[in-house]
Order: sequence, then C-alpha cells, then structure tokens
Amino acid sequence: MKPFFLVRVGWLAAMALSAPLVSAEPAYPDKPMRIMVGASPGGGTDILARVLADKFAPSLKQTVVVENRPGASNTIAGELTARAPADGATLLLATNTAQAVAPHILKLKYDPLKDLQPVGLVAVMPNVLVVSASSPYRSVKDLVAAMAARPGGFKYASSGIGSTQHVGGEAFNLATGMKSIHVPYKGSAQAHVDIMSGEVDMMFDSTSSAMGQIKAGKFRALAVSAPQRSPELPDVPTLAEQGIKGADVSTWYGLYVTAGTPRPAVERLNAELTRTLKMADVQARIKALGGEPGALTGEPFAAMNRQEFDHYGQLVRDANIKAD
Repeated sequence: MKPFFLVRVGWLAAMALSAPLVSAEPAYPDKPMRIMVGASPGGGTDILARVLADKFAPSLKQTVVVENRPGASNTIAGELTARAPADGATLLLATNTAQAVAPHILKLKYDPLKDLQPVGLVAVMPNVLVVSASSPYRSVKDLVAAMAARPGGFKYASSGIGSTQHVGGEAFNLATGMKSIHVPYKGSAQAHVDIMSGEVDMMFDSTSSAMGQIKAGKFRALAVSAPQRSPELPDVPTLAEQGIKGADVSTWYGLYVTAGTPRPAVERLNAELTRTLKMADVQARIKALGGEPGALTGEPFAAMNRQEFDHYGQLVRDANIKAD
C-alpha cells in the first residue's frame, strides 16, 4: 500500500499485520489419499501399489490406502480415477493393459490418454510363460508339440480381456501357428489357482505376479517373454532362444492422477515417485519380482504411453484380438 493510504487507515494496516497469512493455494496433499488398483489383491499391480503407499504416507504426511477395483481389464479403476475430483487425492497405478491394450478392444467411458495425467513409470516386468509344476511340459518345444497333437485343446489364462497376458497368449498363437483358448479371470491371483490345479494349461503372466509361485515351486517357468533373460530367472530361456520370434510382451506399471490436477501437486508426486524408486529396499523389491524400476516422469513417460498405445493397437489388429 502507498504511505498516504497507510496514514489514513492505519488501524486497517495494524489489523492486517496481526492477521494470519493465508496461502493462495492449500498445501498438497491436504486430505487422505488413495491409490486405485484395477486388479485383485496379491497380484503384481497390488504389490507395487502397496510399496508406494507405504513410502508415500510418511513423506506426504497423509494416510495413503490402496483400493482394489478389479475387472474390465483394469479399466474400472481407471474410470474411477478419471472421474474423481482433480485434486491429486486419487492416484492410479495402471499397467499397459488399461493404458495401451484395452482401449483397442473394449468400449470405454473415458479416454486413458486424455482423462488421466501421467506422473511416472514405476517398473517394467517381463512376462513369463508358466505351467503347473506338475505339468509334463518342460520346454516350449514340449508345449508346442502337445498343442500340435491336440489342436484347440489347450487353454491359457489371463487377468482379463485385453490384458498383457491375453495379448501374450494371442501373440504366441500367432507366432507358433497354434490355437489355444483364452480363459480370462478377474486378476492373476484367481488364475493361479486354476493353473496349479491343471484346469488351465498355461499363462503368460508378469514376473511380478508369477515370481512368488515360481520360487515356491508351484509354477514351472518355460520361457521369458522378453529380449533378454531375467536376472531373477537366469536358467529360464527367452522365447526367442527357443525359436519363437515376435511374441515378446512385457508389463509396465505407471502412476497417474486425474487430468486437470494442479501442476504443483503433479510435480510433488513426480518428486515423491523419483525419491521412492531410488530407495535401495524398493529397488531390491522390484528386482526380486523380476523387473526394473522406472526412470521416466512427466512428458517423457506420457510420450512412452502414447507410443505403447500405438504399438499394442497394431498388435491387437494383427492378432485379431476381440472382446470374446
């Protein structure tokens, strides 16, 4: 204020000096937070979401809970996040299932590229071809020979229509010229039960979901669906090593918020995610699941998401994957 005005209304100045300062914007976060997960408890997405929640809560000084909303290829959680208030209180841990594959197969009520704001890449996990430990198949060659002998007699599980497991199974069919039947579940954990019982023959699951069953001796891993072997599964050859080309499918996990969330909130989440992924115990946890921590935030991650959207759209068309 100008001096003459302060002289004329000095009592107002005194009141202003004694009044508490009011911030233009409330501090973020100013309310409890939730991380939406489009899969059942126990799967890879759920595991990583709980790692983030445990690390975010003390740093952000807010309660952070994980909310599982499985179904519709992980897109139920995506839609809920897209429709949530744009205040940064609702986060989404999504995979390329919902962000890059399902939009080409399902009719969604939201646009995952426009209605969700990318925060950062959390991890990348190769998919792994698994069968029950009691299965007679000990290699991809054994499996393909049996499939040739029983055309249409094999079933593969997935965590849902349009999931990376679904795409992996159809890519395998396309690459081998075989035909196995898709059996979708509401998450990997439910599919695991039927794999172990022999109700379903095989699954192209992410290492983050399958590693526990592999290490427990309940699953036999036949191949890694990636260009290189997994450091956590050094004795398991890749599909390419066993003569199967063009069927590699990996699973990546990304953190998102509702589109329109204020930039300071998104930047705070970027910083929290970067800090968390540099923690030795978090890196060890991700690597134990067979994956690698993410290193992209903001626009570089958004650009990767767009590229993956186009890539999987082409794969869906090539393999003629439909919402059966």
